[in-house]
Amino acid sequence: MLHNLAQLVRYRGLIQSLVARELKARYRGSVLGFFWSFVNPLLLLLVYSFVFGFILPPDFRDIPNYSLFMFCGILPWTWFTSSLLESTGVLISGGNLIKKVLFPAEVLPIVTVLANMAHFAFGLPILALFLLYFRAPITPVDLLWFPVTMAVQLIFTLGCALLLSALTVHFRDIRDLLGHLLTIWFFATPIIYSYKMDNVAGYIGYFNWNPMFHIAVSYQEVLFFHGPFGHLRWLLAIGAVSVVLFVAAYWVFDRLRDSFSEAV
Repeated sequence: MLHNLAQLVRYRGLIQSLVARELKARYRGSVLGFFWSFVNPLLLLLVYSFVFGFILPPDFRDIPNYSLFMFCGILPWTWFTSSLLESTGVLISGGNLIKKVLFPAEVLPIVTVLANMAHFAFGLPILALFLLYFRAPITPVDLLWFPVTMAVQLIFTLGCALLLSALTVHFRDIRDLLGHLLTIWFFATPIIYSYKMDNVAGYIGYFNWNPMFHIAVSYQEVLFFHGPFGHLRWLLAIGAVSVVLFVAAYWVFDRLRDSFSEAV
C-alpha cells in the first residue's frame, strides 16, 4: 500500500490532464461554458437566501448579512457533496480505464475531488464580491487560515471519496443511500443557521462529532464572524483525523483494487 501511495506523486501529470478534461467535458456544448461555474453558486445562493431569509421564521433573518453568512458555507458544502456523489460512480463509469493493467484506479476519485475543488475556486470571486459589498472586516491574519481550512477539507474529502468509490463497486446501493445521508448531514452542519444560536448551543457536544461542522465553522470564522480565529484547535484535530481517514481509505481501496476489473 505504501508503495502505491508513494506513486501518486508520479501520476500528477496524469491527474492534471484528467482534471482539465473533466472541466472541459462538464460544460462541453453549453452556450455559457465555464461561466456556469460562476452562475451556479450565485443561483444557489439566491434560492437559499430567498427560502431561508424570507419564508422561514425570523430567527434566520436575525443573522446580519445572512446571504453572506450562508454563502460562506454553501460553497465548501457544494464541493464536498458533489465530490462524494460523483465518486460513487466514477470507477463504474471508468471501467474501461481501470481494466488496463497499468492504469492507477485511485486517480479517478482523486480527479473527481480536484475537479470539484476547481469549481469551488471559480466561486470564490463571487464570494469576494459579496465580502466587498457587505464590507466584511476581514484581516490578512484571518485569511491565512483560509488555505489551511481548504487543505483540511481536501484531505477529508479525498478520504471519503476513495472509500466510497471502492465500496460502491461492490455495493451499488451506496449511491442511492448517500443522497439521503448527505441531506441529513447538511442540516447537521451550520450552513443555513449559526452554531451560536441558543437552540443549537445545547447540542454542541453532538455537533462536535461532525467533521464538516468544524470545517464549516472555520470558514465562517475566517470570512464572516468578527474577531480572532478561535477554531484552530478543532481544525487541527479534524486535520489529523482526515489524514488517518485518508490512509485508512486508501488501504481499503488498495485491498479491493484487484476486484474492480471484475466487478465493473
